[in-house]
Amino acid sequence: MSDAYQEREIQLATGKVHLLEGGAGDAIVFLHHSWGSPGWLPVHDSLAANHRVVVPDLPGWGGSERPAWAREPRDLAILSGRILDALDAESLTLVGAGFGGFVAAELATMRSLDALVLIGAAGLQPARGEILDQMLVSHRAYIEAGFRDRDAYAAWVGEEPADDVRQLWDFSREMTARVCWKPYMFNRRLAPLLGDVPTPALAVWGSEDRVVPPECATQYGEALPNCTVEIVEGAGHLVEIEEAERVAALIAAHVRNSGNGG
Repeated sequence: MSDAYQEREIQLATGKVHLLEGGAGDAIVFLHHSWGSPGWLPVHDSLAANHRVVVPDLPGWGGSERPAWAREPRDLAILSGRILDALDAESLTLVGAGFGGFVAAELATMRSLDALVLIGAAGLQPARGEILDQMLVSHRAYIEAGFRDRDAYAAWVGEEPADDVRQLWDFSREMTARVCWKPYMFNRRLAPLLGDVPTPALAVWGSEDRVVPPECATQYGEALPNCTVEIVEGAGHLVEIEEAERVAALIAAHVRNSGNGG
C-alpha cells in the first residue's frame, strides 16, 4: 500500500499536525485509538477507493506536536475541529475508534458534520462494568485485550512488538494519561449534550469487545437521536482491524445513506 497515500503536515496555531491522506471524493476523517495511529490500514485503503481518507495523528500523538496545555478529550475535540477546517472539505464524515471515538463524539456536540461513525468509542460511562484501564496493565496486555483472542493479536503485532511500536505505545500512553485521568475514558457531561446532535450517526462495535463494553453501543444509540447500531459478531475492540472489509462497507453505506456521496 506504499503508493495508496501521502504524508503531509498542516500547521495550527497550537502546532503542526501530521496526517496520512489518500483517495479522492467526499472526505472521511479517521481518528485513532489512544495507543496512537498504526499507520495506513486496510480499512483506510478500502474507503479510499471512493473517498478522500484523512488519518491525522491527534495533537500530542505520533508525529503531531503536543499541546502541553490540553487536559481533557474536549480540548482534543476543539483542535480536531480546527484540523477539519484546514482540510477545506465540502462534505465530511468523521470516524473515531476507541479514544478517537470519544474525541469525535465530543466534536459532534460542537459543530455540524455530514455523518458520524463511532467504532468501539469511549466517552460514556458504562451502565454496568467499566472501560478497561490501560494504566493498570502492560502495553502488551492492553493491546492484546483489543483483539478477539491472542492468535489475532499475534497475527497482527507478532510475538514481540518492534521497538518503534513500543515507543509509539509508550508516548501515546503518556498523552492519554494527561487527558483521560479521573474519570478514566468517559465524560459525564457528554451524554446530555448528545441529545441535540442531529448528525446521522453509526455506532459499530465488536460483540467480543473487552475494552469498551458493547452496552456502550446501546447507550450511544439511545443518546444520539439519529443513530444506528451495528454489532459485528465475533470481533473484538479493534473491529476495524479484524473485520476491515466489513467495517469499511458499513462506513461507506452510512456515508451513502447520509447523502454524502458514494
